[in-house]
Amino acid sequence: MIRAFARLTDRLIPESLIALVTRLGVAAIFFQSGRTKVDGLLHITDGTYSLFREEYRLPLIPSDIAAHLATYSEHLFAILLALGLFTRFSALAFLGMTVVIEVFVYPDAWPTHLSWAALLIYLVARGGGAWSLDRMFRLD
Repeated sequence: MIRAFARLTDRLIPESLIALVTRLGVAAIFFQSGRTKVDGLLHITDGTYSLFREEYRLPLIPSDIAAHLATYSEHLFAILLALGLFTRFSALAFLGMTVVIEVFVYPDAWPTHLSWAALLIYLVARGGGAWSLDRMFRLD
């Protein structure tokens, strides 16, 4: 019975659907985070600069540069993931951001970051799937 259920789910849930849902889910997480850092299209708010200066305090990177890098990355790579364009690279960039957030900013949030990492590792390893611009343009 369990094997029959496994065969059924293999037929009903294609890997392309898993890749699409994974791409859209991760893209939404990071895009929404990026939107909280701006007003208008991409104008970084004073609150964002303050957040990076006072709460995030990343080592080796000045807070104003980190604010720009994180904000623009969250927008750009989320859009690329949603489209399935340069999926592996975008997922790897977000995986790097996730590691930085976990290690330097919110180390107690590891269950959340681990779930993001699992989705991102899947995308790095498998790519955007058949329903992606990567596949359309034969980039994967």
